[in-house]
Amino acid sequence: MSPQLHPSTIAAVKERADIVDVVSEHVVLKKRGREFVGLCPFHEDKSPSMTVSPAKQIYHCFSCGAGGHGIKFLMELQQSNFTEVVLQLAQRYQVPVQTLSGGQQDRLRQKLSHQESLYRVLALAAGWFQTNLQQAGGQAALAYLKQRGLSGAAMEQFQLGYAPDSWDALLRHLGQVEGVTALQLEAAGLAVPRQGGEGHYDRFRQRLMIPIRDKQGRVVGFGGRSLDGREPKYLNSPETAVFEKGKILFGLDMAVNAIHKADLAVVVEGYFDVIALHSAGVRNSVAALGTALSSWQIKQLCRASTGKRIVLNFDGDQAGARATQRAIQEVEQLALQGQLELRVLSLPPGQDPDDYLRQHGSQAYGQYLAIAPLWLDWQIEEELRDCDLSRADHFQRARRSMVELLGKLPPTAVRSRYIHQMAERLARGQARLVLDLEADLRQQVQGQRWHGRSSRHAPPGEVSARATAESRILQLYLLCPAHRPAIRRVLHQRNWDGFTIATHRRLWAAITTVEHQHLTPMEGQWSQASSGPATYPEPIAQALTSLDLPPLLMAHLSAEDTIDLQPRLTALLQPSETAQVDLIQPLLTLRDAAAKLERQRSERRGRHLLAAWSNESIITPEHCIATLLEQESATAPETSDDPKAAAADKIQALYVQGNREALRLQELYYIERRNLSTLDKERCGALENQNPLSGDSKHGTTGNG
Repeated sequence: MSPQLHPSTIAAVKERADIVDVVSEHVVLKKRGREFVGLCPFHEDKSPSMTVSPAKQIYHCFSCGAGGHGIKFLMELQQSNFTEVVLQLAQRYQVPVQTLSGGQQDRLRQKLSHQESLYRVLALAAGWFQTNLQQAGGQAALAYLKQRGLSGAAMEQFQLGYAPDSWDALLRHLGQVEGVTALQLEAAGLAVPRQGGEGHYDRFRQRLMIPIRDKQGRVVGFGGRSLDGREPKYLNSPETAVFEKGKILFGLDMAVNAIHKADLAVVVEGYFDVIALHSAGVRNSVAALGTALSSWQIKQLCRASTGKRIVLNFDGDQAGARATQRAIQEVEQLALQGQLELRVLSLPPGQDPDDYLRQHGSQAYGQYLAIAPLWLDWQIEEELRDCDLSRADHFQRARRSMVELLGKLPPTAVRSRYIHQMAERLARGQARLVLDLEADLRQQVQGQRWHGRSSRHAPPGEVSARATAESRILQLYLLCPAHRPAIRRVLHQRNWDGFTIATHRRLWAAITTVEHQHLTPMEGQWSQASSGPATYPEPIAQALTSLDLPPLLMAHLSAEDTIDLQPRLTALLQPSETAQVDLIQPLLTLRDAAAKLERQRSERRGRHLLAAWSNESIITPEHCIATLLEQESATAPETSDDPKAAAADKIQALYVQGNREALRLQELYYIERRNLSTLDKERCGALENQNPLSGDSKHGTTGNG
């Protein structure tokens, strides 16, 4: 059961949770007058139709009508109930939680207390490392920093320190002086349990220590740079209750004001790149901790920059180029929709920002930064970098790459400009070829456009539809027991590969476990039934329909200490008015939900097939004719009653043989298109044959069983 929150807690959360702050965690917002606008996440939004009002503390979409306060926004977006969202916001804004349920309040307080204890331990460790840097043992680390040109002010600003070459120096110091236990140090990522024996040892030894701080300036982890050649060169803290790499940007606590002032964020790879840039006056720089830039990190930067302007400046080597490509994939859709301005700064090969600043100074770096190209221009140059366009194979590779890149752009004047520029590049000064190449590129790009959306990001509308469909299936299973065998049969017939929403997947696993526990006397038959057979033994079907699943499932979740699933289960057991209408005709609702999920799978397969098909080199009929002429010139001519028909057959055979893979992908793609058409008809109830899901009549059974 969800904890009953005290009214004062709810009031405090509503007061502190700013609507712009809440919405901008999930939607990129741009200021327009006194309000903010962004793409609505509750439908397939093409242009910003959602308005967020800081004065009224509400959001409203003029297209789909969604609207309300910040709590309702998260409830709709996350498919969570009121209590779950309030608890989430209370933790985020550090609102004391008062509930009418003592046990759950105690568990929540324990979690928050544990996090506070970790912040304390990490702060104590940072102070100790910093003190060590100025001691005799830290002279090698201090000399290394001075060799890199770091001033004492920079060392102080970033709290740089030194971990001595000892197995337990930190353990002994914090244990004896501060009373910190080894288990607390382990939880903070500072100590490692010994293998094959009792006790712990320090994780960081003989390393230059760089504290990692969150946006509030609290130390949450460390990066340790080896000073004696020990591998790895950089050792980072493991993820803990307060440290998650994908949600931390190194230096953001010190850069956020500079980013807002410059309306620009510079993202680099390494700790020392950030330290060097800040020391040189480029204080709007952060680092992504050596991981691919996550969507959460991007949203944090967009919140700090009014114009949503980001420059990626990774190392000037192949690894840096790959990291840039991964970062672009994360932010590509926002850039294509005009929700942010993304540029890429490429330094000379082999140099990182720290190297470049030491050799050329901040003024030269600033000049490079001012002319950083847009992300698409950078990608085009990367694709053409090693291409010799005088070679046919390089030309074809470059052409395919340009079609794929430009196919991501919407059909605007910008895309037309890029197509013309690429035609000129590919023509290599041959003016008579430009028009032909431009027409060819335009035709190919138009064929690519529909799947230009990055496969890494499901559209918000697609995610919302998936969550709704999965919720309906779970509600049907829980609230319409008479149809449980039919539901399992449907999922099996459609090659069901599991729920994609994490909470739904865990709930379905819990349901299966509960059913297994209470159907133990039918062990053999249940093992067969749970895998989804075409038909069910009558005893199993009766047992499934008679099982009072909701209270059994709630008890199971409590016993397994999976309290986080209970709010979602409660929400499913209390369907909205729309859901109640759907449950009146369970088989129709089941068919619709299953078809929606299968349609999304089919769409994804179609996108992958079309991409693979587009990348295949096509052997033209002209090439086949030339090949046939070469073959016949080298052998004696064959006699035939109909030479033209024989030649046509040979050309056809060469064409099929040379394009076998492309033709196979083409056939599979059109199979998926036909499947989509069938699923659309099924969802609309246009199929007049017997319900393929249950063997019952098309209209199903009225009532909830």
